[in-house]
Amino acid sequence: MKNLLKKDGVQSFVASLICIVLGLLIGYIVLLFINPTGAGAAIMEVIKNFFHYSKPALQLKNFGNTLVKTAPLLMCSLSVLFCYKVGLFNIGVAGQYVAGSCAAIYCALQLGWGWLPCLLAAIIAGSVFGVVVGLLKAYRNVNEVISGIMLNWIGLYLSNMLLSNVKEVASPYTLHIKTEAAKALLPSFGLDKLFNGNQYITLAIPLSVIVAVVISVVLNQTKFGYELKATGLNRNAAKYCGMAEKRNIIVSLAIGGSLAGLGGALLYLTDYEQWLCTGSSVPGMGFNGIAAAFLGGLNPIGTVFSSYFIQHITSGGAFVDKTMYCSQISDLISSIIIYLCGFVLFIKYAMNNIIAKREKKAAAAGPEAPQPEAPKPAEADNGKGGEA
Repeated sequence: MKNLLKKDGVQSFVASLICIVLGLLIGYIVLLFINPTGAGAAIMEVIKNFFHYSKPALQLKNFGNTLVKTAPLLMCSLSVLFCYKVGLFNIGVAGQYVAGSCAAIYCALQLGWGWLPCLLAAIIAGSVFGVVVGLLKAYRNVNEVISGIMLNWIGLYLSNMLLSNVKEVASPYTLHIKTEAAKALLPSFGLDKLFNGNQYITLAIPLSVIVAVVISVVLNQTKFGYELKATGLNRNAAKYCGMAEKRNIIVSLAIGGSLAGLGGALLYLTDYEQWLCTGSSVPGMGFNGIAAAFLGGLNPIGTVFSSYFIQHITSGGAFVDKTMYCSQISDLISSIIIYLCGFVLFIKYAMNNIIAKREKKAAAAGPEAPQPEAPKPAEADNGKGGEA
């Protein structure tokens, strides 16, 4: 059991489970203070999500809706994870996600491009935002958190200005891609039939999982991934060993930006949502990606499950009884759980400390001293006298 707890994967799973349970418990306590009558039912609605419906057909269709929003969230979490492995905190993932979304929507509605060129445009747009942060970090030592946050808002307002050219006349939302630029919609390849004909089920879902597997291979099985991680652990040592540490910083943020930009395209090219051209806050998808990355133990495969869980509880919050609680209560519960996801690494650190202290204590005690054996009784000489 002790050896099992030392494994990083087991520690990540246990730490994530603790954060989830604590988050649900705190959310339940908050509901008790607001209105104790429906607290239990409300927290169960958050957990059940699409199981709120009694008919299997509706459950399957709404399960598909949760997966549709899981795909972009997974891409954002992979963006954060990839940069974190290189020692960079990519808080600018939200701005990169916005840039990718804007590029995909604009190329679809204004330029009339197909889905593949729109995906490439989103990847390039997100990558450009990442490169800007990387250049400032590598050549001017500007903290990536500061420059990333600034670019989040620059990206948001530039997108609002640009997409105002393709918005509906009577509303602040962009035009529907399905009706105005159908060839820009991501293909479903028949996957929609698996989810009761859900029209939003597309290539985005399997593509995001494939990208997670590729990122895992790149980071753990290639020389390129080794150099990136070495740069993150110690830039000076990497430079001494002949690695181009500045190039690695720029490349890692460019890849992180491209992943986030792709995430924006994977959502809006399904026509599941329209862009709000008057929005004054950065979409929460990017910031939720930070939580998903840490909840997944900073493991690309782990983020697949953590991204789904976060989207599951976020979507489940919509089923909370609005007559008993305000509409923001679902966001509050989700935010509490997401906030606690950031403590996964802290819990793993505490677990390692406890294990180390117990092992040290056991080593100091040492093995038990062997007890001296009792002297054996003299053997009888059967009446024969001993030799003189």
